[in-house]
Amino acid sequence: MTAGGSRKRTLPRVNSARPFSDADLAFVRSNFPALNDSWVYADNAGGSVPARGVTARVTDYMSRLGVQLYATHERSEEATRLFYAGHAAAARLLGADEEEVYLGASSAANVRLLARALRPMFAAGDEIVVTDLDHESNIGPWRELAESGATIREWKFDRESHELTIAGLDAVLRPRTKLVCFTYVSNIVGVVHDAAAFVKRIHAAGALACIDGVAFAPHRRVDVRAIGADFYFVSLYKVFGPHLGAMYGRRDLLRRAKSQNHFFISEEAVPNKFEPGGVPHELVASIPGILEYFEQLDARLGPGPAQIDRVFDAIARHEDALTAPLLDFLRSRKGVGILGRPDADRVPTLAFTVDGRDASTIPPLLDAGNVAIRYGDFYARRAVNALGIGERNGVVRASLLHYNTPAEVARLVAALERAV
Repeated sequence: MTAGGSRKRTLPRVNSARPFSDADLAFVRSNFPALNDSWVYADNAGGSVPARGVTARVTDYMSRLGVQLYATHERSEEATRLFYAGHAAAARLLGADEEEVYLGASSAANVRLLARALRPMFAAGDEIVVTDLDHESNIGPWRELAESGATIREWKFDRESHELTIAGLDAVLRPRTKLVCFTYVSNIVGVVHDAAAFVKRIHAAGALACIDGVAFAPHRRVDVRAIGADFYFVSLYKVFGPHLGAMYGRRDLLRRAKSQNHFFISEEAVPNKFEPGGVPHELVASIPGILEYFEQLDARLGPGPAQIDRVFDAIARHEDALTAPLLDFLRSRKGVGILGRPDADRVPTLAFTVDGRDASTIPPLLDAGNVAIRYGDFYARRAVNALGIGERNGVVRASLLHYNTPAEVARLVAALERAV
């Protein structure tokens, strides 16, 4: 592990994968109808466009199954089956069992609900660690537990590398530390932390780990057991799916956590006790469309049984190739500061500042050429303020996904060359 806290490739790479060919990339883009226009979408960290199979399932469900679940008639039975198939697909995406995953409107909503559910497990004086790098969804709800007597400690990111480090973690671990909340990949830095190493140190201290995996999930294979996560959350609408969040929790912990549903919902009823009022049926029913897309892509990459690992290995190779010219350009520009070490293991999310420029002035200059990027703090306001760039409206962020093309990156670079 490097001094900054990241390493090369957090999970094993699959040797049988190969990079995308031109035909592969054409196939990829054919599965995302929203890409069929003249725009370059380079704001993907805020949300991906949905896969064709996802939108088709939403349309089919809403066109045919305007019924409630759990009735005895045929249409309801089909709707119920599709609903549970969606839950199963979400669990598979996380490498978990169905009883270990609940769904909600967003990751922010899911974390807030989890914090309420875990509150009775903390005694006065128990300590919870949060970072100053995370998206606020993995900070604010935990800080609010101070109102119930918990002590909050802050794991500060390294101001030079912009990464979380083992040294920073060790500085805040105490005998009464019960929970540590951190991000796998910061949505403004883009560097892949060694989450497994962090979790190992957290568990050795006798604490639990809650991991924000939102910015990691579109780019690398999620396997909650491989890193030892106790809680782990993703936003499915950033992984080519519907606008839902998925939260993993170890089975024993979710059963101990207090129900957030009606009084007559059993404490053993996971995930139901964490889905008050239910989750939109048509959106849940569309989640298998994500897996369908990955399976179809995998079939192009090699023979044999479907391997999601192989898909994500190929995705990472393609995204590395997309990132290189953009990173090289930004490093070459005088006055441009890039968040995160350029040589670190990273996803294709690049945030930067320009000396003497307010971040808000740059994206509009690219709009005229139909190139979409974005500026702001991206809900990582504590990190942006710690870096002293909040008054300049934060950072400019360009974020790519595997459906972007080298030609689109060339357009992005050309547009940035004129703007910065």
